[in-house]
Amino acid sequence: MFDYETLKLVWWGLLGLLMIGFALTDGFDLGIGTLLPFIGRTDTERRVIINAIGPTWEGNQTWLITFGGASFAAWPMVYATSFSSFYVALLLVLFALFMRPVGFDYRGKIDNPRWRSAWDWALFAGSAVPSLVFGIAFGNLLQGVPFFFDGDLRSTYTGSFFGLLNPFALLCGVLAVSMLVAHGAAFLRIKTEGIVAQRAKPVLRIATLLTLVLFAVCGYFVLTRVPGYLIVGHVDGNGVANPLNKEVIAAPGLWVTNYGRYPVTLLAPLVTTLAGLIACLSAGLRNGIATFLATGLQIIGVILTAACAMFPFVMPSSLDPRSSLTLWDAASSRLTLEIMLFIKLVLVPVIFVYTGWVYRVLRGKISAETIERDSHVMY
Repeated sequence: MFDYETLKLVWWGLLGLLMIGFALTDGFDLGIGTLLPFIGRTDTERRVIINAIGPTWEGNQTWLITFGGASFAAWPMVYATSFSSFYVALLLVLFALFMRPVGFDYRGKIDNPRWRSAWDWALFAGSAVPSLVFGIAFGNLLQGVPFFFDGDLRSTYTGSFFGLLNPFALLCGVLAVSMLVAHGAAFLRIKTEGIVAQRAKPVLRIATLLTLVLFAVCGYFVLTRVPGYLIVGHVDGNGVANPLNKEVIAAPGLWVTNYGRYPVTLLAPLVTTLAGLIACLSAGLRNGIATFLATGLQIIGVILTAACAMFPFVMPSSLDPRSSLTLWDAASSRLTLEIMLFIKLVLVPVIFVYTGWVYRVLRGKISAETIERDSHVMY
């Protein structure tokens, strides 16, 4: 079908697609969960917010599960090294995500204000914590992770959980939270009516502007402070998975090398900026679809900006740049990539079609009157 080098490049694109799919769909779920205790001030208002995402959040989270499984199959060395490096952080995300299904299911079991308030804050934690940690993880990837490979390709991580919480990574974490909050607020604008939709409008503008500011600040640090990585010499794209077969240098400003080599990549930060401005200007429009699409484009732009800067690096090493993992030297065998590609070409379109069908069936707005009138409302 494809040669080995092309397969590696295709899988880089596919995994990026799965990541974007998760950020676009489950992203607004996480953003709405983060906003739940603040936009919803009465039990009915919070039920409106929860019912806006309640029927679809589990399906949206499928993108994360699919990304995890696909990364294990396509990049086993990245999967193993990242779980060793971010073990505590990933456990924190896992336990935070546990709060979502139990929060949705148990919140309405008892008609008691304290009971329901406790689960509302659990849903907040189950949404805000993963958003923050995912952003922190990206911030650490941009800086480089303290690990190295020995001669037998055994990885050793020398950092700690609290070492991940450095200023630049925390800045990226807040950027991720604000970006998803803006996307969630945009979804509330098109899915709800009344006071909930009205309160979402100023939140949308503030979160979008904050995202643009943080995006610019992070870009400044990447240009001037954060070390970038660059492969020196030729890399055999058809070679075996051995990260030690290359030379890498690290220095501030190297992450913008690809933007100089391939000017088309400048579209990514440009789209991010324009989409954010469009979202701010269109936040007051009655039809919120344009705003929702704009916040989605902003998310895509942020992810592609980081991806274009780091290409072909997947997990740089701050201890031993030569041990950095790239898409060329951390991939599975050619046979594995071919089999998994066939499976993905069949299943990913099915996911798209099914997701589109579900949202078509569940179209329509949620309001306080709907909650009080319809006895079949789930939450």
